[in-house]
Amino acid sequence: MGDVLAGFHTVWEFDTDSVLIRFERGIRTPKLLQALGERRIPHEALAAVERVPGRRGTVALRAVPRPGADPLMEAAGDQLRETSDPYRLELPAEREPLAAYWADEIRGALGPSADEPAERHLVAAPDPPLSFKAYDGKAAFDGRTVSFRWSRTGASTAKWKAGDQHFAVEELAGVEWRSPDAPGGRLRLLRRGADALAAAPSAADQDAAAVVFGRGYGLLHESLPFAAAVLAAVRCASPAAATVSAAVRPDPAAVADRIRHLGALHSAGLLTDAEFTAKKAELLAEL
Repeated sequence: MGDVLAGFHTVWEFDTDSVLIRFERGIRTPKLLQALGERRIPHEALAAVERVPGRRGTVALRAVPRPGADPLMEAAGDQLRETSDPYRLELPAEREPLAAYWADEIRGALGPSADEPAERHLVAAPDPPLSFKAYDGKAAFDGRTVSFRWSRTGASTAKWKAGDQHFAVEELAGVEWRSPDAPGGRLRLLRRGADALAAAPSAADQDAAAVVFGRGYGLLHESLPFAAAVLAAVRCASPAAATVSAAVRPDPAAVADRIRHLGALHSAGLLTDAEFTAKKAELLAEL
């Protein structure tokens, strides 16, 4: 392909097998997009390209990643606002014909597995080392180990007594991230094994494998790339870990996210009514 489509804060650069999405730096660019910088999205990581509602005087496109293809979107689920969506491109309305042309080009490049969940991550996660400040401590990840260092003023008595925590990626089954922009924001590490899952406190402020967000803590542009990097490392260390975790205690929120992804594919015409109903039933049966 070898051409570009420039929008507000975002540029899509087209190649024969991928789309390079670049985010400009500036006061008006959302901090998450600035932190990501640029991301190369292979065509095999995409399920569809949709025309979505834009602001007045604009036209918007959104690439739809295959479930499981992008660790960032897998961690985020459906919690991102439109302005922080790295797969969304908003352009002046007069560029609609050009947008429609490139959307058709991408659709034509999608492979036969576009309507199926990806078996592995196809989009690179942010590179460690990464860290961020949570309300009750500081989280750090060096690529092999996640560390939580508790705050004297923010951490609960249970966490303070447990002491600072260190988790090798081989010990983990996955990551649960809840946006700091909503109540209950947190990052929780999901440990492997039925005993670890059963022993985990339900409240994140009591769980030594979790950190709690708050106003000014666990910021989106810091905590979400962190969660994505840990998730990618867990998958690389033990590809079956997430499957084991799901078999022990499926996360209802994760199942709901996958159903929403299927709904998007169905709305885009990539799944028939029968296929959507069957796949949805399979997911509901996991609960």
